[in-house]
Amino acid sequence: MNLRNLAISLFLVLGLLGLETGMPVVGAVPGQAAAAPESFADLAKKVSPAVVNISTEKTIKGGGRSRMKDFMGPFGERQPSPFGPEDPFKDFFDKFFGDMPKSFKHRSLGSGFIIDPKGVCITNNHVVEGADKIKVKLVGGKEYQASVKGRDPKTDLAIIQIADPPKDLPYLTLGDSDAIQVGDWIVAVGNPFGLSHTVTQGIISAKGRVIGAGPYDNFLQTDASINPGNSGGPLVNLKGEVVGISTAIVATGQGIGFAIPSNMAKSIIPQLQEKGKVTRGMLGVQVQNVTPELAKSFGMSEPMGALVAEVNSGTPAEKAGIKRGDIIIEFNGHKIHEMNELPRLVAETAPGAAATLKLLREGKEQTIKLTVTELTEEKTAQAPGEEGEESPLGLVVKDLTPDLAKRFRLKETQGALVVGVEQGSAAADAGLRPGDLIMEISGKPVPNLKTYQNIIGSLEKGTFARFLIKRGGRTLYHTVEVPQ
Repeated sequence: MNLRNLAISLFLVLGLLGLETGMPVVGAVPGQAAAAPESFADLAKKVSPAVVNISTEKTIKGGGRSRMKDFMGPFGERQPSPFGPEDPFKDFFDKFFGDMPKSFKHRSLGSGFIIDPKGVCITNNHVVEGADKIKVKLVGGKEYQASVKGRDPKTDLAIIQIADPPKDLPYLTLGDSDAIQVGDWIVAVGNPFGLSHTVTQGIISAKGRVIGAGPYDNFLQTDASINPGNSGGPLVNLKGEVVGISTAIVATGQGIGFAIPSNMAKSIIPQLQEKGKVTRGMLGVQVQNVTPELAKSFGMSEPMGALVAEVNSGTPAEKAGIKRGDIIIEFNGHKIHEMNELPRLVAETAPGAAATLKLLREGKEQTIKLTVTELTEEKTAQAPGEEGEESPLGLVVKDLTPDLAKRFRLKETQGALVVGVEQGSAAADAGLRPGDLIMEISGKPVPNLKTYQNIIGSLEKGTFARFLIKRGGRTLYHTVEVPQ
């Protein structure tokens, strides 16, 4: 074999072995994660001892009487039987209704896992909320009484403490949920249907899911089976670290489950243990998503950030000079890609801490510094669904009068009020509806009907008009396309 053939043979062997040859190897994936094990048995044995069964008992109070001997009045009040003590229907009511308890016990099952050898457990708030009694069952079947140490309904997390726990309980460590990637293997452990421990495997299907469960939604989505009873159980990576706390399923979908990221739990567990509740930071703004249409109306190349729809009086935002129509694009160095990211970042900031914001105002970037205060109530604006002055947009608008203000329950005394919306019109498609008080159009104040008419008449066809309206005590932005 000459040197040329020897070199070719060596090159092919190196390529087959996947060694570095300076050429890409067909089928190789750069940075590929470790392959799934042939079995998850060792991982299950490692994790399961720290996963507990949680059973709760709750007293549900009813409004019944001892017997259904009385009739119901027209407004729900009980009336004596018109037949007197010799009621011919007495046996009928006694047979079909019998004794109506004033209260009854409701029992439920859930899961949790130990995070401290002294018997501290994590579970879901909805598993233990309102419970009169809590029992924790360990792997060996032994049961212990437990009590709630802290709850946070907004993230659906709770901390419970096992009473008189045995020594050296097995426990799990919270891992880094930010490090896990879509496609990574995970294992869910829990107690579905009360059937002792159950282990299911799958992958991370998505991150940062917003499912409408609360103001701080940021769920991991997985295709590992999460069944009723799994709530509060751990989602672990191949190292046995907890990366999520199972919390929700989609009843109509297979292979769609959601878990609270471990990093979110890490940020609030200390507060739950120390104070029993979570204290959050507040800016004092109502924000909404920046839609493609709104982005275009603000002169942005792409939608991003959190649009300020209202600045609450006396809050850090007002004191720092934040204005309605500002688009917050960064908070303490974190880029705001979508609106829902801002409330989470602000909430995680301790009251009294300094914060730096970057925002867009009239197309120009500005930096604002302020001090975050404690959250009391920070609203998130939810963008949607007679005769008067009708516009090409399909709106019927009138000057606000005392009668109209009373009719639509408005506190304002002047303005341009929408009293009708033409079905199928541009305004209807944009979500405007009767009762909306028009405050601005594309940044121009609208104090009355005449101003509204002048602004509408000056709108360029084919463009988007940005409406700021007040509805039910909230202010919202909507974009309406001006018909050609």
